[in-house]
Amino acid sequence: MLMKRESFVVDFCKGKIAEFKFCMPGSVNKLSQQTLQDCHAALKELAQRDDIDGLIFSSDKDHFIVGADIFEFLPTFDRPEAELVEWIKAATDVFDALEDLPFPTLSAVNGLALGGGCEWVLATDYRIASDSAKIGLPEVKLGIMPGFGGTVRLPRLIGADNAMTWITTGKENRAADALKVGAVDAVVAQDKLMNAALRTMEQAAAGKLDWRAKRQVKLDPLKMNRVEQGMSFAMAEGMVMAKTKGHYPAPVMAVKTIKTAANMGRDEAMAVENASFAKLAKTAEAAAQTGIFLADQYIKGVAKKQAKQSQTDIKQAAVLGAGIMGGGIAYQSAYKGTPIVMKDISQGALDLGMGEAAKLLGKKVERGHMKLDKMVGTLAQIKPTLNDRDLEGSDIIVEAVVENPQIKKTVLAGLEAQLPQGTILTSNTSTIRIDELAEGLERPEHFCGMHFFNPVPKMPLVEIIRGAKTSDETVAAVVDYALKLGKSPIVVNDCPGFFVNRVLFPYFAGFSQLVVEGADFTQVDKVMENVFGWPMGPAYLLDVVGIDTANHCTGVMADGFPTRMARQEKDPVAHLANADRYGQKNQKGFYQYAPDRKGRLKKSKDADAVALLSEICDAPAQFDKQTIIERCMVPMINEVLLCLQEGIVASPQEADMALIYGIGFPPFRGGAFRYLDQLGLAEFVKIADKYAHLGEIYQVSEQTREWAAAGKVFYKVEGQ
Repeated sequence: MLMKRESFVVDFCKGKIAEFKFCMPGSVNKLSQQTLQDCHAALKELAQRDDIDGLIFSSDKDHFIVGADIFEFLPTFDRPEAELVEWIKAATDVFDALEDLPFPTLSAVNGLALGGGCEWVLATDYRIASDSAKIGLPEVKLGIMPGFGGTVRLPRLIGADNAMTWITTGKENRAADALKVGAVDAVVAQDKLMNAALRTMEQAAAGKLDWRAKRQVKLDPLKMNRVEQGMSFAMAEGMVMAKTKGHYPAPVMAVKTIKTAANMGRDEAMAVENASFAKLAKTAEAAAQTGIFLADQYIKGVAKKQAKQSQTDIKQAAVLGAGIMGGGIAYQSAYKGTPIVMKDISQGALDLGMGEAAKLLGKKVERGHMKLDKMVGTLAQIKPTLNDRDLEGSDIIVEAVVENPQIKKTVLAGLEAQLPQGTILTSNTSTIRIDELAEGLERPEHFCGMHFFNPVPKMPLVEIIRGAKTSDETVAAVVDYALKLGKSPIVVNDCPGFFVNRVLFPYFAGFSQLVVEGADFTQVDKVMENVFGWPMGPAYLLDVVGIDTANHCTGVMADGFPTRMARQEKDPVAHLANADRYGQKNQKGFYQYAPDRKGRLKKSKDADAVALLSEICDAPAQFDKQTIIERCMVPMINEVLLCLQEGIVASPQEADMALIYGIGFPPFRGGAFRYLDQLGLAEFVKIADKYAHLGEIYQVSEQTREWAAAGKVFYKVEGQ
């Protein structure tokens, strides 16, 4: 054995070809600061040996290296910028030492090679991947950019355009796609990976492959003339700005870094990357986005702990109510491996549900992400039926019928009467209290809410709502099922609207009041999208949700909170609903809609909607951007605070992730509580007090005032 450390073992594997095998403690390989230091010392030692003709890097785990250990590296971001530059330079020196070894090097990539793992791979001369491998640089999702040479090496390997796409999107790239652009040299089956690596190394060591020329490409400036550079970087900067609207500095900085370093050799280019990385690490956006990562890890840890307490093995599921939502749930369950019965009273609805599942699976086949036989097998895991008896073998049933409390109560009571005693019942209600729906049940301890978000396959959040009589076992089993579906479950306590919709409807109410006072709803949408950062403004979101649905839910919320959320006398949503303008579902709401060439609905301003709203609204009035943001956001954030204070949601992390995953709260702001930390709770109270005369949704609680006076923050350490 040549050497052995806690994180790796180095030994000859054939003749003078050595293998450097990563074997870090834990289930995956992560680059810690100690690992980097040990690697640097080992690389220096290996460089001095004269008995090594080539070096293969491999992993003893299912994945190569999943990235840097963010939990360890994050506190480093608190250092002054100048110190950060020195720190990141010391780290990149390790990768440079790898690239400068006096013999050929190769990465045998299995599973994931992400972030620092991808950058390690890029520093070697050759890269061979298993057919199941994925590689990528996801740093922009944390508000930062590659810091171990990714912006230097990747553009020189695959071209600036491809590299900027990889880096600015942060996507994981399948091995076959990486091969097409030249990020890897070959793709082989997993069981042939080491044999292929050995053959390649033997050829390189024998001089049959010019490994020095391969390496030199990464050391030289980019192979682009000035005209090509001008066009490429201008287009990339424009596309990134259009997509991020200026809210995310990381992808912009990455493009500028590649542009600045284009005509430099490796060492100069690396210095540019070091400086850019340090600058980004100090931004509020980096703190927010790394905070999201940590909060996501937190909610996953909570969910796994809850799921482990379950004694129920869910082998068979059922969804009651087909259509788009039922079809989405059925697809997700079958695709993730739990067979499911889809029951409805209408054959047409069943056909719609199966059609939805088939369409979703068909797209995977079209994109090459699934083989046809697997698609057929997955569809076979969904059993559409009109017969109640087919539900009898189910361990869990998700009720997804019309959002009407009387209908739901009747359906649930009927189900309970015909099913075995241990069957878990859940309701996919979006606003109706679980305790109200449980009133007609004999076994309410086996019942809870399971609120999916539409479209089910894309939306990661599932709200699991605990009723007053719901047992811990039921909650644990439903959390376990949600995890099996690949979702991020968050358990909340019961109230009208639960957590997400309870805080969303005050936001809509604040918007509606603005419109009644003469605000142009299109201007409000532009401000909330372009300035605050929502993916959709409130008017557009209401059209997507459905004006009729929102109008119904407004009534439910008004009944639940009769003083704070009372229905407004002049309500734009109700006015549009009464005029049969239901939003995207009938292509007319606040906006009018028409399909584009790809069949996607595109919105445009509708003079009829403006004229209709003028019947209940004041004369047109101008509101500045800050006022629009405050009038919409104060009611939402006020309600978020109340939900934490009342125990509806258990922690700031769960609240923030529910908002981000459920309704698209701007990730660069990190969620409501991180936004409050950055704004300052005392400042929030001051802003809210300006609007207290507008109603209870703007009036902060005494608890909030006490917290503000005490200087409370919700995330005690920056970045955590």
